[in-house]
Amino acid sequence: MSLSVNKLIVPLVREMVEKKDILRVGVERTPEGATIVDAGINVLGGYLAGKYVTEICMGGLGKAQIVNVHLDDLSLPAVSVITDHPAIALLGAQFAGWRITIGKYFAMGSGPARALSLKPKELYEKIEYHDESDEAVIVLEASAKPTPDAIALIANECCVNPDRLYVLLAPTSSLAGSTQISGRIAEAGLHKLTELGFDPKKVISGCGVAPIAPVHPKFNRAMGRTNDMILYGGVTYFTVEADDDSRLRELVDKVPSSTSRDYGKPFADVFKAAGYDFYKIDASLFAPAVITVNNVKTGATFTAGKVNPEILRQSIY
Repeated sequence: MSLSVNKLIVPLVREMVEKKDILRVGVERTPEGATIVDAGINVLGGYLAGKYVTEICMGGLGKAQIVNVHLDDLSLPAVSVITDHPAIALLGAQFAGWRITIGKYFAMGSGPARALSLKPKELYEKIEYHDESDEAVIVLEASAKPTPDAIALIANECCVNPDRLYVLLAPTSSLAGSTQISGRIAEAGLHKLTELGFDPKKVISGCGVAPIAPVHPKFNRAMGRTNDMILYGGVTYFTVEADDDSRLRELVDKVPSSTSRDYGKPFADVFKAAGYDFYKIDASLFAPAVITVNNVKTGATFTAGKVNPEILRQSIY
């Protein structure tokens, strides 16, 4: 496919830079020439900055909107996302699949730059996509700005000059960070479907909505809340082309977070019980609360899962 997620999204990054005062973001150029957009480390940022970051993560192939959700007596801001290119936008760009570690610096990388570095390669083989661009845009979920070595690593892996690299920073304990994590709701659903064996290229369109977690200054609490918004409050909808409705129904039933043995407690408690080791947590937990799938070949529609306001209240209060 000729669509370039990096080329498509650079104009939106530049728009964000131009509106830095409105969006309350910080912008600077590193000595190497890379452009850094800080959406919450040393600045306030906000929901609108988070909306921009969410759309940038999807590489220009998806839209986000800030809305509200009402779950029993719980009312929260939320982010709604939609895309007609789900495999590329959600897995090829938005998925946080690049662990950037160099020296003492660590960050989770997502966004269009992954389609240049092919992180992880096997996922790009599944969706049969790679990008070609002399500019790269990466979003880092991190609490510190990237070091010169990290900038050099990212630019080198993407085969671009550092002065053609844009780096957006959205820490978990920030409004923008909370927003963009909830904005991954559709990606969480599609990734789970893919892990279960469904071909992501057969997903025609996708959308989702998830509450935005109230900010907490402590990382573990913030991480717990942001995960809970998807696991217990996130709702997804996909349109697909499938030949076998019985197989599709079987897969849909396995997607929701409620199928996990670790379901039923706030994520911070699950993480603590696992000794703060992600790899000891049941991987099936990382999924939306609800999924609906419509098969355009047969007209069949299947729904599985449930929203759990009680766990959300525990997470927040």
